[in-house]
Amino acid sequence: MMIFLRYESFREYLRIYPATTAIIALNIVYFIVIAINGNPNDAYHAIDFGAFVTKPITDPYGMEHPWRYLTSMFMHSGLEHLLYNMFSLLIFAPPLERLLRTPKYIVFYLLCGIAGNLASAWIQTLQDGGAQVSVGASGAIYGVFGAFLYLSLFRRAWLDESSRKTVYMILIFGVIYSFLVPSVDLWAHVGGGAAGFLLYNGFDRSMVRKQRVGR
Repeated sequence: MMIFLRYESFREYLRIYPATTAIIALNIVYFIVIAINGNPNDAYHAIDFGAFVTKPITDPYGMEHPWRYLTSMFMHSGLEHLLYNMFSLLIFAPPLERLLRTPKYIVFYLLCGIAGNLASAWIQTLQDGGAQVSVGASGAIYGVFGAFLYLSLFRRAWLDESSRKTVYMILIFGVIYSFLVPSVDLWAHVGGGAAGFLLYNGFDRSMVRKQRVGR
């Protein structure tokens, strides 16, 4: 059965996937708060509300305000940006939350978002770029895709063929889209996806070790 098709009622969805529900709600509420107070796509306004910021000489990795690594994950530059990311979370995150269990999934999601910001900052330093202001949940969402890529490659029996093809198509489309649209942070996507792949590998190895010890 295709794991990315949602069959739950609204009430069942809230009960079974509490972390995904909370993350989506936080993104929507915070977007409304920011939009009420100004233009979400304005860099200075975004900075005031927690956008991720790097400065090439004085603060290339955004460590002056490290909390921005997290707050920027719940911000979006416009309604289209928000809807696209929230739709991705709504559809693709639930199977992973159920697989990892809610507490571990929350840690996974946040670490992937942080990794996406860190990768973006690192590439910016290599390219001798200027100051950077970025927002969005894409790094964390690509972490979810990265986990499913791991499952598609190394735990093929856990996913049906349609689900595996969907994962490959999303990642291919995402990379192409990231190259074609200048405003999209390609390296945040790559960093988040790589983090998701590696983190799930770690979780998978840990689960295998526990199973062996339990025998």
